[in-house]
Amino acid sequence: MSKSSTLWSDAIYRLTRNKAAMFGAFILFILILCAALAPWIAPYSYSFQNLELGASPPSAAHLLGTDVLGRDLLSRILYGARISLLVGFVATGVALVIGVSWGIVAGYAGGKIDSVMMRIVDILYGLPFIIFIILLMVIFGRNLWLLFGAIGAVEWLTMARIVRGQVIGLKNQEFVMAAKAMGVSNFSMFRKHLLPNILGPIAVYATLTIPQVMLLEGFLSFLGLGIQPPMSSWGTLIKDGVESMEEYSWLLIYPGITFTITLFALNFFGDGLRDALDPKTTDN
Repeated sequence: MSKSSTLWSDAIYRLTRNKAAMFGAFILFILILCAALAPWIAPYSYSFQNLELGASPPSAAHLLGTDVLGRDLLSRILYGARISLLVGFVATGVALVIGVSWGIVAGYAGGKIDSVMMRIVDILYGLPFIIFIILLMVIFGRNLWLLFGAIGAVEWLTMARIVRGQVIGLKNQEFVMAAKAMGVSNFSMFRKHLLPNILGPIAVYATLTIPQVMLLEGFLSFLGLGIQPPMSSWGTLIKDGVESMEEYSWLLIYPGITFTITLFALNFFGDGLRDALDPKTTDN
């Protein structure tokens, strides 16, 4: 068995022994399954409304109540999971690809290359992301996948800084110096020596980025740049609930509980991934 396969086998073994991580993974699996099966398990369509019913508290017909337009809240949460989880994972994936690549190159190259690359990051930090997304919408038109990519293209900056700091701390370690002396190529250095040692911090930050981009999508939808009615996401449901929380508290409580459970599940799973992917971790 190769060294890389042994590393991943050990990581999976440590991850499966972490009860909190497995609990988080189970909750995430249930949420993803509910989102995938939303058209079959939701009691109503996300767009079905009963204006005569209006906002009503939980009942036998509507387990989580209805919103001000008489739409079933449980159905909208299930359908909203499809958008929120999709934007969370896709946008975070885009941020990881850009941020990790940028951070590794900047941290490993050092010198002027590092200075130029990180000054670009500093400049982008100072630009309002709303203007960037509006420009993309104007140039390419309103598109759901474009929205996901635009959010990911904004969220990669912090990841780049985290990865750069990790690489700077690793590149002068003995095992990296030995690999250089053996003539290992830069690509192999990144893939075999640097990346496995920074997967832990990357995994933790990724699990924190997913709920962050979910809320960002909700903010953009509130401004008219994201998901448009009657389609919903957890972010838009929470924002709608905040506006009417004094009169119809259930419109905020149930989407908020769903989002909170997802956040805790991601944190538990992320902590477990960090411990499992740490090459310095040893079993007792």
